[in-house]
Amino acid sequence: MDAIDEFDINIIKELEKDGRVPYSTIASTLKISNTMVHQRINRLIEQGILTGIKPIINEKKVGYDWGAFTGLTLNKDQDSNRVIEELKKIPEVTECYFITGSYTLYIKMIAKDHEHMRKLLYEKIDNIPGIAKTDSMIELGCAFKRNISL
Repeated sequence: MDAIDEFDINIIKELEKDGRVPYSTIASTLKISNTMVHQRINRLIEQGILTGIKPIINEKKVGYDWGAFTGLTLNKDQDSNRVIEELKKIPEVTECYFITGSYTLYIKMIAKDHEHMRKLLYEKIDNIPGIAKTDSMIELGCAFKRNISL
């Protein structure tokens, strides 16, 4: 994998400001060719540095007022891949992490209200074979979320 250089970093910074910005505008701002911008972005995607350019949905504006972080204790850690596949089938589970410590997996999920959250936890998550225990913390709002600074 090639290392990223100043051109790549500056292109990424422009995309962070507005992911919809035309490549020609990036090229003009950075005083490089449109072709170079296209090639660099394609290479960054191929290398997995950029995992795509997609919208960020404000969950609260579309009716999902509740968020929770939930630690999952599994019966056997070897079940994690199967459990993850089941979690992927639940659209309200938006993130899933392998972690160290008391839990095997840590998920973020969103719900429309407390009843929706209860159903997610007790009727969907708790019914996945291999999950021994869940421990949830309700999210009260995101203070900030950002990409790593390049």
